[in-house]
Amino acid sequence: MKYTNQIKSWITVMGILPLLLLWASCKVDPIEDPNNPGLDPISDNPTLGEIQNLVTGTESAMRDAMAFYWDDVGVIGREFFRFSTSDPRFTSDLLGKGTATLDNNTFYTTNPFAARYRVVKNTNILLAGLTNTSASISAAQKTIGKAYATTIQAHELLMVLNLQYNNGIRVDVANPDALGPFLSKDQSLDAILGLLNSAYTDLSANAAVSFPFTSTLFGNTAGSFAQFNRALAARVSVYKGDWNGALTALTNSFFNINGPLTNGAFYTYSTAGGDQLNPMFFPQNSSGETRVAQPAFITNAEAGDNRLSKTPARTSSTTQDGLTSSYDFFVYPTNTTRIPIIRNEELLLIYAEAKIQLGGASNLNDAITALNKIRNAAGLVNYAGLVTQAALIDEMLKQRRYSLYGEGHRWIDMRRYNRLNTLPIDRAGDDVWTEFPRPANE
Repeated sequence: MKYTNQIKSWITVMGILPLLLLWASCKVDPIEDPNNPGLDPISDNPTLGEIQNLVTGTESAMRDAMAFYWDDVGVIGREFFRFSTSDPRFTSDLLGKGTATLDNNTFYTTNPFAARYRVVKNTNILLAGLTNTSASISAAQKTIGKAYATTIQAHELLMVLNLQYNNGIRVDVANPDALGPFLSKDQSLDAILGLLNSAYTDLSANAAVSFPFTSTLFGNTAGSFAQFNRALAARVSVYKGDWNGALTALTNSFFNINGPLTNGAFYTYSTAGGDQLNPMFFPQNSSGETRVAQPAFITNAEAGDNRLSKTPARTSSTTQDGLTSSYDFFVYPTNTTRIPIIRNEELLLIYAEAKIQLGGASNLNDAITALNKIRNAAGLVNYAGLVTQAALIDEMLKQRRYSLYGEGHRWIDMRRYNRLNTLPIDRAGDDVWTEFPRPANE
């Protein structure tokens, strides 16, 4: 028996040995998870088609979770109420009802934060891809393609900072295994403006060059896109209180004091398969899930202001959680209406703000000229109030309130001017928040 076992053992070893030798002589590449493919092929050497897909995907993703962002700033800024039968937090947490506070681990905090950083991730992949691609594009096209990515990155980071404010944000997130530190609010603004300025240098130096891809945002040459970049820089500059910087940026933007107020860059929507619909649209007189205007927007308006068309009267008032409105939020009248990213009407108001803050008779008169353009377009007569810095700041903020209604500015404007305590309180004991908490997973 012992002898038989030894023979069997030897036969077993001799049978396995060739297989072992064969195994040792072969190099087996690991198989990537097909359900979670890596990004290395795209960032290492993308084709022109893959670069285009990155751009298209980035611009599409810029719209993701923006409804949460606009509800966040619009509700806290007392522009409108978000009534929801499925989630009471829109009228409790966001408005500080009773003992309610903002949660650091729920949809209104985490969704817009994560969505914006996903776009930043896309732009970092695009930056790496443009560096490493062997596709047939010129060095200048690579340069302006990177400037495009950096500009979009700056915009998305600003959206995060608008909610986080004093918490600051991470700007350096290119390496997920070694994230940069959280910067202060002021450092974050400086870093965002630095990204825009760096991109603008490359865009303006190659103004006649076309992108190696197609963008839907603001033209497809470096020169045209540079105007969009400078419009964003003007917005950041007023957030920083850099009034001369804002005016300089406007000079190189698409700002036109005599031009159409609607000229600008927009989020676009369509009914095409796989595309998105405007998330801020609800039909008039909706119930259950709807947005309705905060009543003071109507009662505080000047007679004849045609911007009240954004808040038509409902056939009957609607009430939820102790809040009532007789007016719909109807800024976007269809589910495919564009939503502004930034447009000339805002640029005129930035121009007026910078001029008012710089002061002096000439600057104040320039500001009045711009404000009258806004007023006249709204069906109002020329400004006839005091020509003082204080009075004109009030007028400028009022025009921003009505011109940019529902576009995500009111809360930010009141915060910039330390006027959050002037926003209407519709229930005794409600709070007006200054910023959102840093997400729990950060």
